[in-house]
Amino acid sequence: MDSSLDEVWALLDAVVDPEIPVVTLRELGILRDVRRGPQGLEVVITPTYSGCPAMEQMADDVRSALHQHGLQGTVVTQLAPAWTTDWISQAAREKLRAYGITPPQAACAPSARSGHETAQERMLRFMPGAAASQPAVTCPRCGSLNTFESSRFGSTACKALYKCASCQEPFDYFKPY
Repeated sequence: MDSSLDEVWALLDAVVDPEIPVVTLRELGILRDVRRGPQGLEVVITPTYSGCPAMEQMADDVRSALHQHGLQGTVVTQLAPAWTTDWISQAAREKLRAYGITPPQAACAPSARSGHETAQERMLRFMPGAAASQPAVTCPRCGSLNTFESSRFGSTACKALYKCASCQEPFDYFKPY
């Protein structure tokens, strides 16, 4: 990577997630690449899931950051490989916890054949009863493991709503996938 691309990476390090403003797109693993393309500068982003409603805002925020520094670029949405919670940095996991969102505690269970989770494996994880096989989720407020899922759907589609039976506080849990 040449020094000008290093500078672009550095300025994009300030672009935060519009739904979780304490973490950056790069820390979440959404910002995948900065490269020279046939039409000039390209910034590659991968959504946490293909229907993520925040993708346009993220693309606008990236373009705005470029524009503020006198740069023009294209934002490219890349769906493959699919985003995984494995791409969340350790720094972002700590920031999520401090913000009151429990970061994913289990990595994807990739297929032994390909190293990637199959559609069937993913479907089984989201079926009723699958939560029983998930590891205990720690409350980000008091640290208790005495928690339970109250809704598979939290404040955004990539999070589930949990409640702590110890401190009685509800909290989001970033779903592992």
